[in-house]
Amino acid sequence: MTSRTLRLRRLRRATSALSGRKRGAQPKVVALGGGMGLSASLAALRRITGDLTAVVTVADDGGSSGRLREELGVLPPGDLRKALAALCGDDDWGQTWAQVIQHRFQSKGDLHEHAVGNLLIVALWEQLGDHVQALDLVGKLLGAHGRVLPMSAVPLELQALVRGHDPQRPDDVDTVRGQATVALTPGEVQSVHVVPHDPPAVPEAVAAVLDADWVVLGPGSWFSSVIPHLLVPDLLDALIETKARKVLSLNLAPQPGETDGFSPQRHLEVLGRHAPKLALDVVLADEAAVPDRESLADAAKRLGAAVELAPVASPDGVPIHDPELLAAAYDRIFRMHGRIGPWR
Repeated sequence: MTSRTLRLRRLRRATSALSGRKRGAQPKVVALGGGMGLSASLAALRRITGDLTAVVTVADDGGSSGRLREELGVLPPGDLRKALAALCGDDDWGQTWAQVIQHRFQSKGDLHEHAVGNLLIVALWEQLGDHVQALDLVGKLLGAHGRVLPMSAVPLELQALVRGHDPQRPDDVDTVRGQATVALTPGEVQSVHVVPHDPPAVPEAVAAVLDADWVVLGPGSWFSSVIPHLLVPDLLDALIETKARKVLSLNLAPQPGETDGFSPQRHLEVLGRHAPKLALDVVLADEAAVPDRESLADAAKRLGAAVELAPVASPDGVPIHDPELLAAAYDRIFRMHGRIGPWR
């Protein structure tokens, strides 16, 4: 028996003990992702459940996060900060703190473009020596409607095999290193992996997935925010073995560079290649963003999922998710596709 299997069994036993307690009146939801995609999902989910955990990618190497990661050797805090801001309430306290932690300094010195929240998170990591405890403390300060956890305890380097990364050699496949570079590649991403290849998952993140009623994956940058969660072995094992229902939320449009030209069904095919044992229950897509519904339904069926189409895009035409519409879609999915849980 491998050490990985033993770790997962211990976490499963601990989770079973937690599950034996009386459930609350709301579904336990875990949302996985990073960046603005995860923020959109969290802003919607906090409207329909108070039992919400975000599990966030830690492969960012650009901007303020990249500088702090390189200088101090810490996890990149940026996506964690964005998730905390998304969980802030709509009252004056929540919105004030959301703006404070998102504020970036503008100067001609070393503080230029550093986000206040990044510095606060890293300071608490150094003070407490515990990633989870520090993030819980920031969440308490903000009055966050949920918990934020990193997916791994070590910073990860994202690497991708990209065809045509160099426009002068359009047929060559190169290894492209770094999340920021992968996200902006002009070539076609074939696959991604992380370094180290067997990164440790944060135990609390694994336990949250095993104890969830629903797991939400996406939306977000497909290769740099969504798929990386499937590259952490213990986290992938938990996603495969959890009794939670799983919904995959598709993007509203392909991302220039990373998924340029991808159809909705191709997003599913790519995810399936990276995690062939992972089954889903529901694929959520905006009805206006699916030109070929039959092909999407076929691709979803291969992953064990049904397709739910709903208007979830911002009404002003900008390709971003509207939190109220997305919340309504998630709530309907939880009601219609979930096991009839004690929260209903």
